[in-house]
Amino acid sequence: MSINFNFEEDRFSLNKQLLPSRHYYFNDSENYIKLLNIGEGIFPKDRIKTSFSLKDSNLVITTESATKIYKSKKEYGINCINIDLNNSNLEFINDELILYKESKYIQTFRLNFDESSTFFYVDILSSGRSYENFDFTSMLMKNSFYIKSDENKKLEYIEKFDVKGSELKDYIQRKSSQKRLFAKIYIRTHTNDNLLDKLYLEGFESFTYSKSKKIIIASISFENMSKLKNEVNRVWEIYRKEIGKSTFNLGKQ
Repeated sequence: MSINFNFEEDRFSLNKQLLPSRHYYFNDSENYIKLLNIGEGIFPKDRIKTSFSLKDSNLVITTESATKIYKSKKEYGINCINIDLNNSNLEFINDELILYKESKYIQTFRLNFDESSTFFYVDILSSGRSYENFDFTSMLMKNSFYIKSDENKKLEYIEKFDVKGSELKDYIQRKSSQKRLFAKIYIRTHTNDNLLDKLYLEGFESFTYSKSKKIIIASISFENMSKLKNEVNRVWEIYRKEIGKSTFNLGKQ
């Protein structure tokens, strides 16, 4: 199950699509893609691969709805995302990840970008279905960001998670926190210092830089998914204003 496409000078080309992976492509005002899955979610042994590249292009991309990970006795569901940016802007707005009780999940995300590219990427983790509380078995995630030059690719930032649901549940209980929903945001503009100042003025304090200050990294938590997504959208609006764009409606209201 995979999809592979590219944009060059804002022209879309679909290179490969294997069901149940699907997509909707809109280009009324900006290039906009919704990623879909014909099935109900990711099951054990599923292998989902999403690959695309942008050259001299702009793209807003999102998932149609939450990504559901189903129960597994042994096998992991795997989701791999590989992206390459060349003089382009990418805005990737994921819906929440819902890991069902006793589920196992692996996600690898890799983004290669050059100096002239910008991006906004978000992951959201829920606590499971409404009656669950981090009852998944295991979640492994690796998010990697490489900056490209003519000579090579240099690792700018990497995160690795190997988390058991029981460990996360215990941590939240020890902290006596009601904020059980999390969003991680990764941002790059050509004016990171200026953007970070604006975010602080708007009350966002949990933002920092990658090692060479090429990427702004943030973590936001809330007790309510609606409030969490509103905060993510508020950061996204600030980002779009910073790169000279107006508010974008994903059409999910």
